[in-house]
Amino acid sequence: MSNGSAGRVTRTTSWRSRRAGTERADGGTLRTTLRAADGVPVDALYEPGPQGVEGPAIVLAHGFTGDLERPHVRRAAAVLARYASVVTFTFRGHGKSGGTSTVGDREVLDLTAAVSWARGLGHARVVTVGFSMGGSVVLRHAALHRAEAAAEPGEGRTDAYADAVVAVSAPARWYYRGTAPMRRLHWLVTRRSGRVVGRHVLRTRIHPREWDPVPLSPVEAVPLIAPTPLLIVHGDRDPYFPLDHPRMLADAAGGSAELWLEPGMGHAENAAGEELLVRIAGWATRFSTGCSGRDAEHGY
Repeated sequence: MSNGSAGRVTRTTSWRSRRAGTERADGGTLRTTLRAADGVPVDALYEPGPQGVEGPAIVLAHGFTGDLERPHVRRAAAVLARYASVVTFTFRGHGKSGGTSTVGDREVLDLTAAVSWARGLGHARVVTVGFSMGGSVVLRHAALHRAEAAAEPGEGRTDAYADAVVAVSAPARWYYRGTAPMRRLHWLVTRRSGRVVGRHVLRTRIHPREWDPVPLSPVEAVPLIAPTPLLIVHGDRDPYFPLDHPRMLADAAGGSAELWLEPGMGHAENAAGEELLVRIAGWATRFSTGCSGRDAEHGY
């Protein structure tokens, strides 16, 4: 859904923030407005972790109809912030960010701005963690910026790449209508009456046009991510996307991704319990040592 997909580009311009709008709070917390490469303002929040900029930063990408101020997003961020610095931001068309939602297409530009901001604050390692729609965005972002991850400084890097990627409750393919919640979501996105409900009830402004061209799908993106470490997390009671979605993503990775199928878990941030978030934080902060997230959980 957009004029001019973000899914086929290989590079974006550097982010810039409205410095005059940056708010500082005690403890190093920052709230600012970033600018995506296409000019859309993106509301963003930085919370320093226990190691400050010497440790990794986790950039959290929320699901459709969420924003950085929603309680389920704040809860997830609070758990992750025990182990790393955390950047939360609000995708276009949601909350206090500008523009309209393209439901996973141009949102990759918003994530790019947030990752670049984390690096600009001094973090040498940045991990992206996305939920549902945000999960599809972190996969596409990692694929589109893979070449930057391998490049040396001065070889064209924009520092917009991720050092590791976690996709939670992500779809594998576009236009999926196999469950009742996804059929309702398609009504919300494709019908004028649905978009009215989205704007006034769900605080989500949805772009009225279909994707043209259709962006790279998550399952097409996954083979392009390696050697960047990738973790796929999915609940076996997800009412939106059944287990063929994470299995399809893992198969597409050709053995280079780690797959966690979580018993009893539903969908995205609301269903991610503290124990799972701690394990994700362990994987995200220890990926460079070669430890798996299952091993890392025993370190706490």
